[in-house]
Amino acid sequence: MMDEQHIASAFDRDLEAIQAHVMKMGGLVEDAIRKSAKSLKRRDEELAENVRKGDKAIDEMEDQINQECAQLLALRQPIASDLRTVLSVMKIAANLERVGDYAKNLAKRTSVLVHMQPIDGASGAIKRMAKEVELMLSDALDAYMRRDEALAHDVRHRDLEVDQMYNALFREFLTFMMEDPRNISACMHLHFIAKNIERMGDHVTSIADQVIYLVSGDMPDEARPKGNADNYETPGQGGLAEGDA
Repeated sequence: MMDEQHIASAFDRDLEAIQAHVMKMGGLVEDAIRKSAKSLKRRDEELAENVRKGDKAIDEMEDQINQECAQLLALRQPIASDLRTVLSVMKIAANLERVGDYAKNLAKRTSVLVHMQPIDGASGAIKRMAKEVELMLSDALDAYMRRDEALAHDVRHRDLEVDQMYNALFREFLTFMMEDPRNISACMHLHFIAKNIERMGDHVTSIADQVIYLVSGDMPDEARPKGNADNYETPGQGGLAEGDA
């Protein structure tokens, strides 16, 4: 009995250390989202390069988390509920790494866009979209630490707003390109940036799904709502026309 208690206690200590690494990794990813959007807004190549270089630390943290999880599984042989926790941690880390990659991609395109004529209002609209994803990520990580299923469901449904922001931006970029062919190159880069942020939202939603699975034992069975570009009747609705965040 004492040996079982000792093993359980050791497992809890090891898992707590791994979860601390997940939260640190999440903080790095939140910072990357924030800085990449800011670098675009300010046309700051140095800050964009800082984001690109910082992605290495995010990748290294994922590797560390995976190694520690593998060691935990080998040494502690967790029971079913604990095994679910370890597997969820690994999937959350993988999603965080992908969000970091998208932030890096945003920074790469920023380094190109600073040498092009700016598209009026685009950087502010993209910054608002990135801020929403950043807040979703913060709440998803809070939901994980608190095992808050309701907050995780809230994060899932907020991804619809990110999809709608992307759809509005997509239509506005098309309008800019049709109005002046000289805008095509910049708008293509901006579209890919907006798409990267939309994909960030999908990965954050996957983190929320893992929280729900961790708490309930089941993955969400209802289809996650997705934005539809057909809902927008005019290219200018809800996108670039708004003031900067």
